[in-house]
Amino acid sequence: MTEVGAWVVRAGVMGQRDAWALTNGLAGGGFIEFTDLSNATSREAVRQIAERVMAGAPAGRIANFVGQMWALRSVIKQGDLVILPLKTTKRLAFGVCREGYRYLADQPEDRRHAIGVDWKRTDVPRSALNDDLLNIVNGAMTVFRATRNNAAARLLAVLEGGTDPGAGGIPIATIAVNDAQEGYVDPAPAVTLEVIRDRVRTHIVEHFSGHALTGLVADILRAHGYTCDVSPPGGDFGIDILARSGPLGLDSPTLVVEVKSGASAQGVPVINQLQGAVHHNHADQALLVAWGGLTPQAEQLRKANPSSLRVWTDDDVLDQLFETYETLPDETRAAIPLKRALVLVEETG
Repeated sequence: MTEVGAWVVRAGVMGQRDAWALTNGLAGGGFIEFTDLSNATSREAVRQIAERVMAGAPAGRIANFVGQMWALRSVIKQGDLVILPLKTTKRLAFGVCREGYRYLADQPEDRRHAIGVDWKRTDVPRSALNDDLLNIVNGAMTVFRATRNNAAARLLAVLEGGTDPGAGGIPIATIAVNDAQEGYVDPAPAVTLEVIRDRVRTHIVEHFSGHALTGLVADILRAHGYTCDVSPPGGDFGIDILARSGPLGLDSPTLVVEVKSGASAQGVPVINQLQGAVHHNHADQALLVAWGGLTPQAEQLRKANPSSLRVWTDDDVLDQLFETYETLPDETRAAIPLKRALVLVEETG
């Protein structure tokens, strides 16, 4: 049986190639220093090209680029799993390599080195991955193979089932090849804003599951000036929080809020139930906190009701947390201890 590899292939520091990759069924790009590698049939040939086009660059940088370009040129094979961390949507795209390296001479210079990919899912929330697997995906390279902690089998399980089964959740796959010496396997995660957000995301999953997330959302809404009535744990008939505006909670708008802390995407029935709760409670608007996002059908329904229904995904909750953090209750900040810092974004390729 042919071993399936799992590869992370990024699309630019700012996600500038996200749409290009998904629309055209491709992965790769970047590495504008390199010319066509179609005739470079060995790693040594790639190294010779790198030393010519990157003359004067530090030896370590050249070796780093050679490893990644050789992986893109010849190591990634048909049937391998390809993961694209999307900067534009903050989701993960999962696909399967269908075609090896091509040099697209008619494309802009940052979109010429590519492999063909059949993208299977483009909406996987980062919260679907456990912390250790997310750290692997956050490796500080543009192209690399994920192997540590049974990463390949677990990422395939995410593609097929939507959630990470964990390091012990499935049989461990043995990686026979000695990729570690090739320079494109399991790089350490970069210290970037994205990685920091992922660490906070994991902290919330670990410490604010279930009804505790409802309490955090209520604290955030209070920081925005709402008066909140929080339902006790258990059956809530579609309402976790009733939020009213004004100092006495007598002003408009009034929100009914439902909080879903699970990693699974929420479907149309949840939205229909919440819209019914709006009418039942004579509210103005509804807020659905869907930590795992929405199904495509539910997303269509959300777009049809832009003025009366707002949805917060895990990333929206993080944005709201960072925005209101200084005004949250002391006990909440103690449970999520944060310190502001400036982070330099660095990415090779």
